[in-house]
Amino acid sequence: MTDQPQPPSTAPELFTWEFATNPYPAYAWLREHAPVHRTRLPSGVEAWLVTRYVDAKQALADARLSKNPAHHDEPAHAKGKTGIPGERKAELMTHLLNIDPPDHTRLRRLVSKAFTPRRVAEFAPRVQELTDHLIDQFADKGSADLIHDFAFPLPIYAICDLLGVPREDQDDFRDWAGMMIRHGGGPRGGVARSVKKMRGYLAELIHRKRELLPDEPAPGEDLISGLIRASDHGEHLTENEAAAMAFILLFAGFETTVNLIGNGTYALLTHPEQRQRLQASLAAEETGLLETGVEELLRYDGPVELATWRFATEAVRIGGQDIAPGDPVLVVLAAADRDPERFQHPDTLDLSRRDNQHLGYGHGIHYCLGAPLARLEGQTALATLLTRLPDLQLAGDSADLRWRGGLIMRGLRTLPVEFTPPLDLSRP
Repeated sequence: MTDQPQPPSTAPELFTWEFATNPYPAYAWLREHAPVHRTRLPSGVEAWLVTRYVDAKQALADARLSKNPAHHDEPAHAKGKTGIPGERKAELMTHLLNIDPPDHTRLRRLVSKAFTPRRVAEFAPRVQELTDHLIDQFADKGSADLIHDFAFPLPIYAICDLLGVPREDQDDFRDWAGMMIRHGGGPRGGVARSVKKMRGYLAELIHRKRELLPDEPAPGEDLISGLIRASDHGEHLTENEAAAMAFILLFAGFETTVNLIGNGTYALLTHPEQRQRLQASLAAEETGLLETGVEELLRYDGPVELATWRFATEAVRIGGQDIAPGDPVLVVLAAADRDPERFQHPDTLDLSRRDNQHLGYGHGIHYCLGAPLARLEGQTALATLLTRLPDLQLAGDSADLRWRGGLIMRGLRTLPVEFTPPLDLSRP
């Protein structure tokens, strides 16, 4: 038994609203009939889609596929239509998603010194505090939109705290991020304006923190101060590099987590047996099923549908298909993670799945730097929701839900839920 309808018998239409609701049958068709498929994207850019797991893993680690948009053989009509809207004009291109070794190696080494697993572990109590505070805001109402009220604000406030954005400025970041996350249904110019405002704010904040930076780091020093302080053989990040890095950590660190929480909660609510297993495990104060469960949710309906842009620097052959120099390549993580050649019963949600080397956070040198933080937030959010609101359920028909129409990310616009308000709103 599977959760998905049979794939279409003819080539599917891609990137429609119907496709966004459930792209998996179309991806199954592509994996079988056209595993490396050239298509015209809604923006007008033509790109290759890589859909099989073995090909996807190869492509993600292939040094001939550059992250630098300078390698794009870009026709006039496609100018500026790859990457994050507004990042070119805002001079935010020098971040990890747009560069290759040796610059990538240097910058990642510098950033890694300020973004360690230990720092994430020390941040766990703050994530729990934010999670409980947000649930407190709607717990007595008996209903909520889990995207707007919970999944969206949690990672925004968490990453702002981690970066060192003052509390009084964090609502501005929430507004800018809100425009960026709506980019699939809003004006592209609005996204660019938000990016520009964020760039100006980050530059000012970095300059201010650099001026006041003490000689020795204090315990729990914020990430921007850590970026300023980090050095590699005496070489520090420039202010422009630090601003670009702070921007991409915010941009990549919040929308992925919004979608992990939103998609993950939706999957649990529509798979009651799996949800009950997890709740029983949490009630027994076990963590194993929560940990494997979040990995399975990342595989089953992950937050990143397509990996970010790559461009062939020379002729490349992937999955038997020749790709010309300058061609864009998009690795379809959502398709690779449902590949039956790699995963047994790939269309079935199994929270206890063990052999689960999914590609949800990428592979190779561009593996997501913020994955430990996203996992922490996902585990904390889901465990706390299911524990504090045990009879949580969808409000309305799942067929009425709408997915955002972006290219790279996969996430719900809204997730209306209802539940019995706890008699005692104090936390356990």
